[in-house]
Amino acid sequence: MDAGPMADLDQLDNPVWSSLHAGHRSMALLNGNAARYPRDISPLAALAEPNAQAFADLRELVEAGETVGLVSPVVAEPPAGWEVKRARFIDQMVCTRVLVEADLPLIDLGEEDVPEMVALAAATEPGPFVAGTHRMGRFRGIKSPEGSLMAMAGERMHLRGLTEISAVCTWPQYRGQGLAKALVVAGANRIIAEGDIPFLHVKGENAARQLYEKIGFRTRRQVYFTVMTALPA
Repeated sequence: MDAGPMADLDQLDNPVWSSLHAGHRSMALLNGNAARYPRDISPLAALAEPNAQAFADLRELVEAGETVGLVSPVVAEPPAGWEVKRARFIDQMVCTRVLVEADLPLIDLGEEDVPEMVALAAATEPGPFVAGTHRMGRFRGIKSPEGSLMAMAGERMHLRGLTEISAVCTWPQYRGQGLAKALVVAGANRIIAEGDIPFLHVKGENAARQLYEKIGFRTRRQVYFTVMTALPA
């Protein structure tokens, strides 16, 4: 079954910029041609275009020694004053059809779950995740009979008619049980039911990419992700 009316997918070419000017406008830190999330929420940042003026605008939003993750539609080459830690293309995938959900007990995660969420993200590295990242959207998890968090997934960027699924991760000892699949499918279906289109980002070589394809996601394009640190003036 297909989703409802299509959103403007061109917003996804510069997703962080679009999110900070749409669903996350209230938490956006803006300066000219640069935008970023508060450091206690997410290290993600964006530029209107990756030019010298935009990088200068971003530098005013970033403290010396601070590391941010820049998402851009093309290769970004930071000028002097930045140290690139790593940079690469990542795949951007979208889903426009309702998926078949697994019968697994999903729970809503909240403030009391943050320590376990941060620990799981730190161990599995699904992408940038800090103590305040859960405030970007709704998160769900699956817990063991003893009550410990086994897997989670949630929402990150919020564009006009588009919501990102992110932080999909499972402790290694619980993998192979379909937990991540159940969380992604449930999250995607909820987004579609609300009239939006779910999307996500994944490394091309990540085995999870094949899972996402099987459950209905398709690759739209690649975006460029640069992890860089602001050097002292």
